[in-house]
Amino acid sequence: MSEVRELLDGTRIVDHWVTVPLDWENAAGETIDIYAREFIGAEALAKGEAHVSSLPYLLFLQGGPGGKGNRPAKLSGWMTELATDFRILMLDQRGTGLSARLDRHSLAAHGSPTAQAEHLRNFRADSIVRDAEALREALGIESWTVFGQSYGGFCTLTYLSFAPEHLDRALITGGLAPLTGHAERVYQHTYPRMAARNAEYFARFPEDRERLNDVVAHLRTHHVRLLDGSPLTVARLQLLGLLLGGNTKVDTLHYLLEEAFTGPSRTRLSDTFLNGAGQQISFAGNPMYAVMHESIYGQPAELSGGSAAISWASERVREHFPAFSPDADSPLLLGEMILREHVRLDPVLAPLYETAEQLAAVDDWPALYDLEQLARNTVPAAAAVYTDDVFVSRELSLETAARVANLQVWETVDFHHDGIHEDGKRVLRTLLELTGH
Repeated sequence: MSEVRELLDGTRIVDHWVTVPLDWENAAGETIDIYAREFIGAEALAKGEAHVSSLPYLLFLQGGPGGKGNRPAKLSGWMTELATDFRILMLDQRGTGLSARLDRHSLAAHGSPTAQAEHLRNFRADSIVRDAEALREALGIESWTVFGQSYGGFCTLTYLSFAPEHLDRALITGGLAPLTGHAERVYQHTYPRMAARNAEYFARFPEDRERLNDVVAHLRTHHVRLLDGSPLTVARLQLLGLLLGGNTKVDTLHYLLEEAFTGPSRTRLSDTFLNGAGQQISFAGNPMYAVMHESIYGQPAELSGGSAAISWASERVREHFPAFSPDADSPLLLGEMILREHVRLDPVLAPLYETAEQLAAVDDWPALYDLEQLARNTVPAAAAVYTDDVFVSRELSLETAARVANLQVWETVDFHHDGIHEDGKRVLRTLLELTGH
């Protein structure tokens, strides 16, 4: 089923739906509906329907987990750039947006926390790729380019592993996942990188170290609640470090800390701060980011180097980096490190706390990558690796790149994790050139 309409700038958008199995290993069982939105730029439309029909397709896989496809009022940035050469398909990955969205309400229908965790096993990269293949077949597309940002890059590696014959090229930005090893490896790399990013931020805004310390001291002596009624603890405050993941968001953190306290005595956190901090650390818009975050690294024991259970890896690895402890004298801000407390105290996540515990204990994950297939890959592929990325380790990214044949790497220090949002034209043109486009 497809519906056609236009954006404000004349871009044509076409809504596509496809019905797929919930569990791809049980095709006769329960089904879910998957949604994708197609974008055809006004510039391409002006050249006529014959030109539009000749344009190849590009499938965009969003970051996450739990991130839905973009919903712009008009094309801008990297989408404007790619719309000159492609018809863009923006997939709502299963569990997001209009594709069987997962949240505390929908999961409650599946029963106990154990049953809910079992349900969530069907929402990882392997199933997302099979959904994409079902969409491609339903639209009658022989092959397409796949572009994965962040977690979308992880999914792209899965695509290269299990359905490479239908890919014209693969583009990855900030998303070369580690192919082997336990999730602990991720955090052993990202905690030091995040410490360096903290140092960089506080060197630029030295007054913010004092401001943050003042907020921490206030939280240790007062019971503070955000405007949604949930408690603001030091560990939850540390999630503001997610803003350090991109150049464009650093100033947002600075402005937020500027207005942390209200009144001349500075004895009360301002509603402005509580509102802004609450918006930044709430997972209301994307609950699965927190609940499923570490499960995206789940692999069989033989690939994970021991136990396949993730077991709150970031929380355990934090013990080796005491500067990130909420009890430290001047706690550092966290990056993509989800702790039990973040789930337990968030109003939209609290009902899923036991589910998250069950998911962390899963010890029989299927493989997300085919190492032999990646080693003989013939699909033109290119990846942007950001040297100072605090979310996806440069070292692990380059390790992965060395194991994927026909993959070209463009490493740059100009961006953190948000290169496609800062200068999408430069990033995408570079990767397209590396793949012969």
